[in-house]
Amino acid sequence: MPEPATATATATGTVPATAPAPAHLAHHFEDLDQQHEAATLGMWTFLATEVLFFGGLLCGFAVYRAIDFEAFALASRGLNAWCGGINTVVLLTSSLSMALAVHGGQTGNRKAQVRYLLITLLLGFCFLGIKAFEYTEEYHKHLVPGPHFDPATLHLPEHFAPRELKHAQLFFIFYFFMTGLHAFHMIVGIGLVSWIAWKARRGAFTAEYNTPLELTGLYWHFVDIVWVFLFPLLYLIYLHK
Repeated sequence: MPEPATATATATGTVPATAPAPAHLAHHFEDLDQQHEAATLGMWTFLATEVLFFGGLLCGFAVYRAIDFEAFALASRGLNAWCGGINTVVLLTSSLSMALAVHGGQTGNRKAQVRYLLITLLLGFCFLGIKAFEYTEEYHKHLVPGPHFDPATLHLPEHFAPRELKHAQLFFIFYFFMTGLHAFHMIVGIGLVSWIAWKARRGAFTAEYNTPLELTGLYWHFVDIVWVFLFPLLYLIYLHK
């Protein structure tokens, strides 16, 4: 006696084949679009916490700057504005190269991805090199906060009281903490871009799937935007005097 037909069988007696899931699709997502939206939301949430973190530092800096603007403005003259300006151009250029790398991922152009990611890496190392030179220069000027801090190199007015001298040193505490934290984020970004460049060289990103490349671009742009705020606040205070 023949077996009864199953409920899933078609009129011809064959079971319809299901399309295989995309290789990069995690099992808990329905499709790549849903996976991309979830990953993007996660990255924006992370960046929002970073904004709160840097925002707290910037607010603290603004409060003490308002308390003793003259001390902060004169202390900022001890910084190398040329280094800060060059680094600003370097980071803005790296944002352009990163955007072009992301565009290469969206169009499935593997060579463009690798090329512009390597340019972004080069500019990132250039930024850190200039910042290392700047830190070395400030160390030799005895501008590092602590027992060896020497305000004499700032050529502050003779009428400055000990309280105002402490505020000048406080400026450098904020400076080294904020720029050092930014440099740490740059190092993390360079690590991410290096990993993404390696994957791009292996052809991991296509027009259909390039989420890791896009999210790395978002992180890199955030780090660049933070510097756009730090540069005028730290290096150009005296221009508002």
